[in-house]
Amino acid sequence: MSRVLGIEIRRSAALGSALILLAVGTALLYLVQEAEWSTGWMQLVMSQRLYLALLWPLALAAGAWQGRREKQSNVIELFASTPRPRAQRAAPTLGAMALTIVVAYLLMGVAGAVSIIGHATYLPVAALAVTAVGALALLGGVWLGLAVGRMLPWLVTAPALAVAGLGLLLTIPGATRPRGWLSMVFSPIDEMNMPDAYTTVAGRISAAQAIWLGALAITGLLLFVSDGWRLRVAALLPVALGAALAITVMPHQNRLVVDSVDLAAKELVCAPDEPRVCVSRVHEGLLPEIVPQAREALTILAKVPGTPTRVHEDNTTYLPYLPAPISADVALVTVDTGKTADLTPKIVVSAFARPYDCDKGPDLADSLAAAYWLIGREPVAEAPDIAADAVLRWQELRKLPTEEAAARITAIRASALECK
Repeated sequence: MSRVLGIEIRRSAALGSALILLAVGTALLYLVQEAEWSTGWMQLVMSQRLYLALLWPLALAAGAWQGRREKQSNVIELFASTPRPRAQRAAPTLGAMALTIVVAYLLMGVAGAVSIIGHATYLPVAALAVTAVGALALLGGVWLGLAVGRMLPWLVTAPALAVAGLGLLLTIPGATRPRGWLSMVFSPIDEMNMPDAYTTVAGRISAAQAIWLGALAITGLLLFVSDGWRLRVAALLPVALGAALAITVMPHQNRLVVDSVDLAAKELVCAPDEPRVCVSRVHEGLLPEIVPQAREALTILAKVPGTPTRVHEDNTTYLPYLPAPISADVALVTVDTGKTADLTPKIVVSAFARPYDCDKGPDLADSLAAAYWLIGREPVAEAPDIAADAVLRWQELRKLPTEEAAARITAIRASALECK
């Protein structure tokens, strides 16, 4: 059987289709917002799922192109005259297309993993489930395409099916409103474009999607191997039952992924030495880059009494709002993968900044001026007006005697602590 499968892979459209999917998928990963998935494994596999918007229609088209092979080769009557059952003759084609397409999807993930394997040390089980559902989506797509290509063996079938598949994925969210959760049952790409560092996909969501996509794959398989209209009608039963069961399993709430937080990913992991520097588990691989900068910041802050003696990553989430623990002896800093080159001033600034949800305390210009007075250089900020205001206040501090400037900085620090 393995020899037959190898021959089918070489002689069919399986290998070429897989190479096209692999090339398109890898290009999408690296040419379209690489920063969106560079945090870790969950962000990578969710981005893969998002790009099924193009890969799934391509799988449909590949299956349809292969499905018309018997008609194109004028061997339908010849094969029908052989004693081998249709299912046995179709098995190598089904296996070759499924194996190559799924392997291409997994290799796409490997191509992305090359970029993050150095720092992504946290691999949640949910990421494996998200990958499995994506592979199952492509499997169902290619088998459904085989069935359509066999029943409609026209040259236009493959491109028309690709366009129809893309249109279907894009219209499902609108067609299922206001029940947003229903879109996630039938669309493998829905809500996969919102992964932050702590996003997860709940197990029930993956289970419901797997049920639907598995039923779709079985229907495609049965349609491809069936000979008569009765069997083709019966082949629709799995997809109907799968849809009903998937709807039952899927949680019935509209914001399923956006509001899902991986609490294990948020847990703080600390460097062993003092002073203590901690980051969330999902960023644990970045500790060697962050620790020296954090300890430099703490050395700078030590010039003023009552400033933080520890640094923690700010692991606040906003949908839902789960703030990071606030303590007077802790400086919170936001960590973004790929943006850890200059954390020292951000940590110093955070010691003089008021919390996100606090209306009291110093404004940002005062916080910047105080922090950069300690650092010993002119303040910088992304907003030009805030940067200009901070520079003016910093210059005022520099004109004061050291003791008076230090007293003002201490007052700014005290003001920042009002909500802590």
